[in-house]
Amino acid sequence: MRPSLALTLWLALGVAPESFAQQDSSTARQQLDAIGQEIESVAQRLSATGEARNSAERELKEVETELAETHRRLDTLQAERRQLNDETTQLREHRDRLESERADQYAALGQQLSALYRLGPTPQLKLLLNQGDPAELDRMQAYMNRLSEARNRRLNAIARLDTALADTQNELRERQARLDALADELEEQSALLAERTTERRGVVANLDDRYGSEAERLADLNQSREEAERVLRNIQAEMARLAEPTPTTHIVSTQGDLPWPVQGSIISNFHHRDGVHYNGIVIHASAGTPVTAVHTGRVVFADWMRGFGNLLIIDHGDQIMTLHAHLQQFSVRPGQQVNRGDEIGRVGDSGGQTRAALYFEVRRGGAPINPQRWIARR
Repeated sequence: MRPSLALTLWLALGVAPESFAQQDSSTARQQLDAIGQEIESVAQRLSATGEARNSAERELKEVETELAETHRRLDTLQAERRQLNDETTQLREHRDRLESERADQYAALGQQLSALYRLGPTPQLKLLLNQGDPAELDRMQAYMNRLSEARNRRLNAIARLDTALADTQNELRERQARLDALADELEEQSALLAERTTERRGVVANLDDRYGSEAERLADLNQSREEAERVLRNIQAEMARLAEPTPTTHIVSTQGDLPWPVQGSIISNFHHRDGVHYNGIVIHASAGTPVTAVHTGRVVFADWMRGFGNLLIIDHGDQIMTLHAHLQQFSVRPGQQVNRGDEIGRVGDSGGQTRAALYFEVRRGGAPINPQRWIARR
């Protein structure tokens, strides 16, 4: 049986009202996952609306999608390499400690063997033949027993250290083999990235050559914006079918105090110029700079769109959505819940842009509003 409408609404963004505070956590988690999966399926249906119109744009979409995947793969490999390097460093430090401890054990064992040597080759027989004080004999026997026990403990400790050292060396060899394989794969992916980047440069040049005038270029950009408007309307319609009204995340109370999605300088203001950037702001930042969510919400769209490149949309409730375009790659997927400050992507130049920057929009009830009224002053 489907959960009640009110429960579904709160669960859509992971916000539970007091009346459900005692609900079984595993059930709530399952319902949250179900909501995320439903949004993900909606996003898959919507992605078809962002198809490129002609062969040149389809080629751009293909190469930029492959570029995004290559960047993501490189990031994954580099993160694995950093982890392996850290583990290797720890293993080497552990090996050094084991070798130092083994050297100490050998030194102590040497002292014990030296003491036994001074007693002669057959100390036990000498004790039996010694007709001296019985008490002295008992003390000497106890001393020899303790010396023998200590020697056995040292030998056992050395054996354990040898085993631990062998295991550590094997782990180091395995880590090094994986690092060598990673180095080869990183080199391969870097070469692929360079190849895709060159290919993209040619595609972008071909796209620019299509326009006979600036007016033609702007007309095409405006058409891209109209297509994006259709996608946004479809998203709102799909979300309305999922839940009505959308649960609050209290984003309205943060107006004027939201963090910037990326640190950088604004190179295009709200309604500053025509084209796809008309309804938001463009923030210049270096390629690969992390882009973060400005508030809690759910990812409802993450796909390539003509004019915008890799476009990511987050629904924050209260009929507020934020749009992030020209991303180099995505760090989250449709249906995933994000919190303020979570990385959602990387700054890029997808969509045929000539330099890296983030296009950022804020929408309320489907209508674009000035993002600078929402993000904090600097």
